[in-house]
Amino acid sequence: MRNISHAKQQSVKLLFIVLLGCSISASADVYQWQDAKGKNYFSDRVHEDGKKIDLTPGYSYYKVDRVYDGDTVKLDDGRKIRLLGINTPEVRHRNQADQAGGEAAKRWLIDKLKNQKVRLVTDVEQTDKYKRTLGHLITEDKQHINLQLVEMGLAAVNIYPPNLLYVNELTKAGNRAEHAKRGIWQETEYAVIPVNELTETGHAGWTRIAGKVSVIRSSRKYVYLEFSPKFQARIEKKWLGLFPDINTYLSKTVETRGWLNKNRGGWSMLIRHPSALVGL
Repeated sequence: MRNISHAKQQSVKLLFIVLLGCSISASADVYQWQDAKGKNYFSDRVHEDGKKIDLTPGYSYYKVDRVYDGDTVKLDDGRKIRLLGINTPEVRHRNQADQAGGEAAKRWLIDKLKNQKVRLVTDVEQTDKYKRTLGHLITEDKQHINLQLVEMGLAAVNIYPPNLLYVNELTKAGNRAEHAKRGIWQETEYAVIPVNELTETGHAGWTRIAGKVSVIRSSRKYVYLEFSPKFQARIEKKWLGLFPDINTYLSKTVETRGWLNKNRGGWSMLIRHPSALVGL
């Protein structure tokens, strides 16, 4: 408690004792008053000389030391943060070519976070396989960075269960950006590819494939939506509860969103959340 007056130190200590010693709910009021000698008192009960004090929960705020790309930053405490619920196109690094919209997302994020502090909101999973901290960034003036990237069309929604925080807000923002053709939604690189036009070279990065589901089959771990002998989407059975009845996709024209993986001479796409399956 350096640089804090003795009186303030006593106030802080007393308030801390009140909060620990009383059964005060998050919504309870706390009152403060002084006696004739200037001694501070705190209580969760109304006092004739008491004034209600603001107990807004405190947050730790951080500066952003570095922006790697549109969805990855480094905080001033050394943590590397991967923004949850979204994906932005890649920027050029090592052997990775830049993708359409990648630099735009990075530049926007750099400008947005300049002279800003952010707090970190985490979800069920704290880190990913690369040891990056997973979370949402909220500025001091309550701007949700992940959500704004989606709203601007600079990022696509990318939900990884069990991390479902803000999923409704993100999907609605994604729908608005797509409808308005903002950002990536006007780039030819992200136009829908009909399944019958999918070639042996596939498509690098996040992509959209559309076609009619001809067969639905199941294995021990996955349910498969087969579109053609060359393409199938797969859903882990443990997340089926997030989806509507899987049989409703049969014989329907559906757009899948994600990354292509080689599969027995064809292509497969892992679908983690129903937001990656769009009915047409």
